[in-house]
Amino acid sequence: MSDSTPKSASQGERKSGFQVGRILGFPLRLSASWVVMSLLITWWYGDRLGDTLHLDGAARYLAGLGFVACLLLSVLLHELGHALTARHYGIGVKGITLDLLGGYTEFDHDSPRPGVELATALAGPGVSALLGVGSVIATVLLPNGTIVDQIAFQLALCNIIVAIYNALPGWPLDGGRALRAVVWGIKGDKDAGLLFAGWSGRVVAVATALISLWLYYTGWYQLVGVVFGLFVAFSIWQGAAGAVMTARVRSRYPLVDPVRLARPLFTVPTGTSLAEATRRAAEAGQTASVLGVADPDGRLIALVVPEAAAAVPEQRRPWVTVETLARGIDAVATIPSAARGADVIKLLRGDPATPYLVVDGENVVGVLTVMDVVQVLDPAALKAAS
Repeated sequence: MSDSTPKSASQGERKSGFQVGRILGFPLRLSASWVVMSLLITWWYGDRLGDTLHLDGAARYLAGLGFVACLLLSVLLHELGHALTARHYGIGVKGITLDLLGGYTEFDHDSPRPGVELATALAGPGVSALLGVGSVIATVLLPNGTIVDQIAFQLALCNIIVAIYNALPGWPLDGGRALRAVVWGIKGDKDAGLLFAGWSGRVVAVATALISLWLYYTGWYQLVGVVFGLFVAFSIWQGAAGAVMTARVRSRYPLVDPVRLARPLFTVPTGTSLAEATRRAAEAGQTASVLGVADPDGRLIALVVPEAAAAVPEQRRPWVTVETLARGIDAVATIPSAARGADVIKLLRGDPATPYLVVDGENVVGVLTVMDVVQVLDPAALKAAS
């Protein structure tokens, strides 16, 4: 299985494994799972080929190792199909990683338009299909009963299966990305395409699990085969579920208005006790406000950290001054009041409780935290966590 992963604010970076070099300028990484899988394939296929061709000793495993090397090259060429197509359209590639399920290519950002997404997605299965056809031709031309003939046959089988399976219209498979591109092109909404592809990916995952079990019970699969099939189904389900969640969250981006979401700021002079500051805020009807600390000239110099204030016992609040619970204003990041949606989310980093000043030029509009935005993007998850 192979998929291509754009780096985004919602998705993050999928770096894993260790870098083994660069190919055509792209960083190439191998995961530990691929190393383990390579050893297992070398052992399993070496024994199988050895029994078929009556090979003895190390010759069995050298043949198995040769198959693994060819398989590795096939997966790499599949991913290079994605990477080179992306480069052609000006999309940066973070790197290629080969792992247990084949591999994935990580992009700097999403495709700018549906046509680019479609071409980039289908490039990988296209390469696998060509490799499969080439391997079939090699199988026909090579002498029967030889090691290279058997390896060519297995490569033909593997590449054709990869081409067909990866082209299935379900996220996170390449066909799922192609499906997103088609829906995006029809509806003009990338996230609607992602949602559709995510649900389709769930169907593919369930079908994969059911077919794997059926093949096992009908004798076509051994236990190892059904376990691997179920693992693939589980991985697809996870990727599809993530796509559905991401699409739903992104659909709420227009609701992220920092001016509307910001909590008001209630300022008290330095030296004011927490109890007195709380009393004044309540008297002014601003119990939901964030406390600010002002210098003698009335300039805002710090913000009281709500969690720090809430941790002070009631009996000590008359003796604790607000500045001892505050963060200096120079250490507080700002968000322009004109920012909206994804632009706001890109500015939110670090601790979910970290306050941000929403500003309109020199004027402070209010205070915003990551959790204020999370409540808008995913209110059900926030309620379940509380």
